[in-house]
Amino acid sequence: MPFIIDGHNLIAALPDLNLSDPDDERKLVEKLQGFCSRTNRRATVYFDRGVPGGEPTIKSGRVDVRFIRLPRTADDAIRAHLLKLGKEAPNWTIVSSDREVISAARRAGTAVLHSDAFGQMISTNTNTSVQNDKPMVTMSDEDIAEWEKIFKDRDQASS
Repeated sequence: MPFIIDGHNLIAALPDLNLSDPDDERKLVEKLQGFCSRTNRRATVYFDRGVPGGEPTIKSGRVDVRFIRLPRTADDAIRAHLLKLGKEAPNWTIVSSDREVISAARRAGTAVLHSDAFGQMISTNTNTSVQNDKPMVTMSDEDIAEWEKIFKDRDQASS
């Protein structure tokens, strides 16, 4: 079952990430890549404040990353994604701590995981993976260069 993730809600729920970190989104995507690779799952993660002039969607392994530009929000985009899924919505899981997103997910018949619970699941899964000597998934040099360009462009646009 794939995930639709409210990215900034999940960052706020993880003890080792911080919303004030300029690399918080990249770090979350790395965590999600590792988790999805280890569990053979897929995820689409939404972030507010898209990169001006940058790509609104990036495919990174098993994780699709979508940056939402104003005036829309990640919450708006997640609700639209649910509507687009239609009868397929029950085959997905929403990860959010936003009441409106959770309410929309329940109306669509989609499973819901609160960001705190999913954060614990990622942390638990990571620890298990290390104990079992499974290789950690890391980003390729191309992925890192792409992310650095995106965040550099975003920082310059907001200056």
